Amino acid sequence: MAFETHFLVRFAHVDPAGIVFYPRYFEMLSAATEDWFARSLGLDYREMHLEWKCGVPSVHMETVFFAPSRLGDELVLRVRPLRVGNSSCLVEVLFLCGDELRVRFEMTLVWTHFERMEAMPWPDEVKTAIKRQIDSK
Repeated sequence: MAFETHFLVRFAHVDPAGIVFYPRYFEMLSAATEDWFARSLGLDYREMHLEWKCGVPSVHMETVFFAPSRLGDELVLRVRPLRVGNSSCLVEVLFLCGDELRVRFEMTLVWTHFERMEAMPWPDEVKTAIKRQIDSK
């Protein structure tokens, strides 16, 4: 089961040609990841960062651009975990406009403790929520 969130392509996202300037996709990706954690896994970034002193930095990312997105497009970002390990998770994020695939990201997130600056095992409740999504494919 994939989590979905929506983004309207605004003037601030586009270059002079009227298409999304590629770094803006990475900003949208970050926002979608934050939404996925809060609304689908039950852990918002405020709690994760300020109370748990942890985060989920990307340690590896692959990106494929298929078609440009333009000012005014309504994008659906579909977030789907593919694999979860002791402290990492492989996640696919598709950027769609209607039925057209615009961008595909595949990234590895690692549960990291900020003070120790090292990978830590996923909290049980977060890992269970991720596994539930993987198993519901």
